[in-house]
Amino acid sequence: MTALPSSSTGALAGIRVLDISRILGGPYCGQILGDHGADVLKVEPPQGDDTRAWGPPFKDGVASYYHGLNRNKRTMHLDLGSSGGRDALLALVAEADVLIENFKTGTMERWGIGYETLSERFPRLVWCRVSGFGSDGPLGALPGYDAAVQAMTGIMSVNGESDGGPLRVGLPVVDMVTGLNAVIGVLLALQERQRSGRGQFVEAALYDSGLSLLHPHAANWFVDGKAPRRTGNAHPNIYPYDALATGTEPVFVAVGNDTQFAAFCRCIGVPDLIDDVRYATAGQRSVHRDALKVTLEAAMQSFDGNALVSRLMAAGVPAAPILSVDAALAHPHTAHRDMVVELPGGYRGIGAPVKLGRTPASYRHAPLTPGDRFDKR
Repeated sequence: MTALPSSSTGALAGIRVLDISRILGGPYCGQILGDHGADVLKVEPPQGDDTRAWGPPFKDGVASYYHGLNRNKRTMHLDLGSSGGRDALLALVAEADVLIENFKTGTMERWGIGYETLSERFPRLVWCRVSGFGSDGPLGALPGYDAAVQAMTGIMSVNGESDGGPLRVGLPVVDMVTGLNAVIGVLLALQERQRSGRGQFVEAALYDSGLSLLHPHAANWFVDGKAPRRTGNAHPNIYPYDALATGTEPVFVAVGNDTQFAAFCRCIGVPDLIDDVRYATAGQRSVHRDALKVTLEAAMQSFDGNALVSRLMAAGVPAAPILSVDAALAHPHTAHRDMVVELPGGYRGIGAPVKLGRTPASYRHAPLTPGDRFDKR
């Protein structure tokens, strides 16, 4: 997908966002707001966002990591540790609807430009803070990074093979969900501002976001008090919901109800399992999952994996090939859903996953587009 016209008609057209955040959660929030029409100005320290160096690979001396989080923004540099830099920032805040920051708690307060100070001067400002653990409590004000929070919130404990150790999820899921929660918070605050005329403080903490991802493990624990265990690719509650071997490559099968299980059994030539009392209900299939997996994979050995996926999907059984990242990005449906964005200068990135009928996302600024002010209204 190529860039749309520079004039924004997105859902957030007219909203000005001052993004002074770094690393992932805050910048990801700013990029989403920009995709949907907000005018986003990213202010970085003189040396730039840390992620400019998080490579290889690099493009024009800047890491791909940075490029993936900072489109639809114009970028400028200010030294907020200096009085001149803070004065310049205040001039920008005066024109902004939203400020996004993820400085270590207390930093902006020490500079004299914390929320309590600025909210009196700019009462309509929505101030969004992305933090590690919040500002108070036993872990308050401590710095947080994705992998450490995955470890602390139980995510690593339930990720990995059943006979292996805890494993980090292979993408920064806590950072990204925190960015999404920050977007939700900003939109809620902007909606409420229409009624009250006042902005408010919004906080999205990595710790809270990590805990929020624990479904169904937390729900299970609340009910039965049993510590969740690692189940590899298999779902902890239902079965077969797992990667299963075929005669060629493994495929993922996601059976969620009795009707799908019956269709699955017929497709792979074991209809007798439908009436087997061990597998008659979702609960029984989960209890007897080890024996069921052996039987299913034995039947699936006579099938080509890709052909079986097509057959199962046609029969209403959710199934999928297990694709690599490059294969997923090159899939025809990825192009059909406009999920790869291209901009002049060779930029490519992941498209906006939320589709709006009248006010779709647009892609106006490649990362590193210079700017020192908001667009004129």
